[in-house]
Amino acid sequence: MMPFRIGVMSDSFRLSPRDGVRKAKEIGADGVQIYAVAGEINPDVMDRRTREDFRAFCGGLGLEISALCGDLGGHGFQLASENPIKVERSKRIVDLAADLGTRVVTTHIGVVPDDRETDAYKTLLAACRELGRYAERSGITFAIETGPEKATTLQRFLADVGSKGIGVNLDPANLVMVTADDPVQAVYTLRDHIVHTHAKDGVQLQPCDPMKVYGAFAEGGVEGLEFGKLFQEVPLGQGSVDWDAYLKALQDIGYTGYLTIEREVGENPEDDIRSAIRFLRGRLA
Repeated sequence: MMPFRIGVMSDSFRLSPRDGVRKAKEIGADGVQIYAVAGEINPDVMDRRTREDFRAFCGGLGLEISALCGDLGGHGFQLASENPIKVERSKRIVDLAADLGTRVVTTHIGVVPDDRETDAYKTLLAACRELGRYAERSGITFAIETGPEKATTLQRFLADVGSKGIGVNLDPANLVMVTADDPVQAVYTLRDHIVHTHAKDGVQLQPCDPMKVYGAFAEGGVEGLEFGKLFQEVPLGQGSVDWDAYLKALQDIGYTGYLTIEREVGENPEDDIRSAIRFLRGRLA
């Protein structure tokens, strides 16, 4: 059996945080990823007692917190004017991760440009270097989610950041849906940085511009841009991700962490997540 654990992003159930954790346990997950930006699980509202209580609640169910999701939305860290506030909020999420006993915070940082001389590249680099230094001191990895740029661009950016406090949350579906990148090759390209993965699947219906796509997500839509005609997230095993090759690649690089199921669409996410667990268990056996 391959040495992976199966997690669920509890927010995918569209339930309260504790009910989402309970549901993850019910359907057989090993761990949960928790959304930690708004609602009752976020550093702005949780004091020491509530942090200890939630950590004990998850542990009492036999579930590990695989990661926190610290995605602040918008354009990530692309806009220098927003970064003083966003970087400080992200540091507080790093602190929360340490208190809750997880070592990973995942986020989208924005689209990394190919051109290293652009202001956008330099702005992202400065923000990630600062966050990396802060996270590393606490033994936390701030993990950039794949998708907005090809794996080779992200790998070069990570080399420029040069911090063990910045890593990768590899989402294979984002790669195939937006950049048409090969998630299997991405595993080998990013092998030194992967600390968490999302188990998600999708298809690209026609080529698209990542800057326009993620810009539309950031701004609440762009006139004339119809996501459903560009790409589609689908249940695990029904998309373009070659799961046998992808899982073998993760095994080849020595990855032993979580495959955390994320389901962002669909009328019945619980059924889709149950099916995803069965699918992964079958592949891992």
